[in-house]
Formats: sequence, structure tokens, C-alpha cells
Amino acid sequence: MNTGITLRQLEYLVALAETGQVTRAALRCHVSQSSMTIALKNLEQSLGAQLFQRHAKGVRLTQAGERFARRAQDTLLGVEDAIKEIQRSPDDLHGQIRIGVTETISAYLIPLLLVSLTGQFPNLNIIMEERDRASIEKGLLEDCFDLAFILVSNMQVHDELEHETMLRSPRRLWLDSESPLQHPESLTLDEIAESDFILLDMDEHVETVNHYWGEHGLAPKVAFKSSSLEAVRSLVALGKGVTILSDLVYRPFSLEGRRIIRRELSESLPTMDIGCVWKKRDELPRNIIAVRDFIRRTISEQVN
Repeated sequence: MNTGITLRQLEYLVALAETGQVTRAALRCHVSQSSMTIALKNLEQSLGAQLFQRHAKGVRLTQAGERFARRAQDTLLGVEDAIKEIQRSPDDLHGQIRIGVTETISAYLIPLLLVSLTGQFPNLNIIMEERDRASIEKGLLEDCFDLAFILVSNMQVHDELEHETMLRSPRRLWLDSESPLQHPESLTLDEIAESDFILLDMDEHVETVNHYWGEHGLAPKVAFKSSSLEAVRSLVALGKGVTILSDLVYRPFSLEGRRIIRRELSESLPTMDIGCVWKKRDELPRNIIAVRDFIRRTISEQVN
């Protein structure tokens, strides 16, 4: 029986299930809120069932909605797999690709990306090596790496290097679930300057923090500094301080199961920009172009 249900409607429902808000789901799907609302109402009519209910803080899926959303997600994943299979690069891509990655990239993007790359290019020998940004840039210039996947927002200017930004991850304030700072309608750096600050010392993050605080004539009151993101996450969740980190590394719960919430700040904070870097050449080898383009597609799919 043809119900007239579209993949787009399924995408909208899955986005709504994962965000809990029509506004955020619409932004994620790059459509207007009204378009999404109409599409979801049409989906309910096609199914003859109520899929979600509105409440004060957003929407909540009904039991029928949760069951259908799980099936919808399976369907969308199946379609993605089919598309990837159709787009699979020819098996004539051989050789070795050496990719340098920084610590943040290695921890949060590389596991899934490496599996995807090896599946997409079965005859390419893809070698990834974790180093600091400066070492990776030097390695690109000296032909030790063919490609790099780093925080391009931290890059030094090099006439001999080219880069492409593939992801801009906003930075927000992280708080424990009982913090009074979650209640004001707006927050500024000045208002949180007296709060204990948990500082992550990883991938040049300290320099970034000092830079944007300094631009406003302020400095965080650092209560603890750690190179462990899980330690930072736990301390914030336990109410020992606040921090400002990007959405890429956000998780709603600490290892102890304590809740972490995010708040926007009034100031425009720099995003954490992630992308690929390569040495300038008259013509890039086909292998490098194929891997770079696949990374771009994969990152876009993971984010959206």
C-alpha cells in the first residue's frame, strides 16, 4: 500500500526525536520550522497515529512515535549504506596515504572515520598518526604526510599549505544541572568570571581560551586544569566549576551519570574549526583527492 510517506518526513521525525525541539530539528535539517511542522502533521495523517506531543520545553514522542522513529532511523541508515555502495570508488585506487591527526580529532572523529575510509578504499593503505599541530604542519611540508585532519582554526599561515574547513563546532558554557547560572535569560563572560573554571589543557585549547577571554579584558578563574576531557566533564557535572567547550566534544552525562547542560553566552565565541590540510602542488594525486572528498562527505553525514 502506498502511504505517500517520504524519506524527508522520516528525516524530520528522527531529527525531532534526537533534538526534542522543532526549532533545533528544523535547523539541523536546513528547513523552516513551519515546513517541518506541516511535513510532520502530514506524516501523522498518513499513518493515522499521533507521533508527538508538545510540552513547555519542546516536544515529546508518543510510544507510537518512538517505535516509528526507531524504524525510520533504520530505514535512513539502510538508504545511506545503499548510496555509499553506489558511490564506492573504483578498486583501481592503490598505494599509501599518510594522514596526520591531532589529539581532539583522534579522540572524537577518527574511530568511525578510519573504519569508513578502509571500507571505502579497500586497496589503499591508509596510515594515520597522531601528533601535535606544529609537527603535522612540518610533516606536510617535508612530505612525511600526504594529508592532515586538524583544528584548522589553530593553523599558522603557510604559503605552501592549503586547507579546507569541513566542520565549525560552536563553543558553549557547560554547567551542572543544579547551577543557578542556567536560569538567567542571558549570560556574559563577565557574569561567569567569578565562577570556578575547569580548564581543558588539550590541543592548544588553553591558548584559545586565553585569547577570547583576553579580547574582553577578562580571565577565567581557573580552579583546576586537566588534559583529560573526562575529568573536566566529571568536575563540571559534580558542580565543581564551569567550562566552555565545543559541541563536538559535548556529552549530556559524565562517567558518573551526572547531567551536564549547555548555555549560550551573549558574546560571540570563536568556533572550533576542523578540516583537511595538504601541501600545495600543481596537481594533487587522485588518491589524495578521493580521500579528502570522502572525509568531507563523511563529516557532513555525521554532523547532519
